[in-house]
Amino acid sequence: MLCQASTYVNIRSMRTSNVASCCPPVFRTRLDQEAAAELATTFRALADPARLRLLSLIWSQPGAEACVCHLVEPIGLSQPTVSHHLKLLNDAGLLAREKRGAWVYYRVVASRLESVRAALAPHAPRTRRAKRA
Repeated sequence: MLCQASTYVNIRSMRTSNVASCCPPVFRTRLDQEAAAELATTFRALADPARLRLLSLIWSQPGAEACVCHLVEPIGLSQPTVSHHLKLLNDAGLLAREKRGAWVYYRVVASRLESVRAALAPHAPRTRRAKRA
């Protein structure tokens, strides 16, 4: 079950609201199979240089949103390839999409990125108890 957070970034204040905590902390808890699969899906989506560039390009657009037509030339890939990458990012919950007439606009789901960051945040190492003699 993928987290489909619908929270968008308020660009002016750079804050998010209703941050979804769909990814449990990797280094603080034991991941169950479902949580590990969900996190792995997100990492697979992020593990492609073109998809990372797309996230960056969308984030840097006015209003932090972009249509495929805004992304094809800067990324240097064909429209079908860019659409495929955007679909994978959307399926992983990293992008939200909104259809406006014939066009589809994409926004970065900042709460999802924050969840991934939080899942990888380290914590203080456990201290070992001294053995009793």
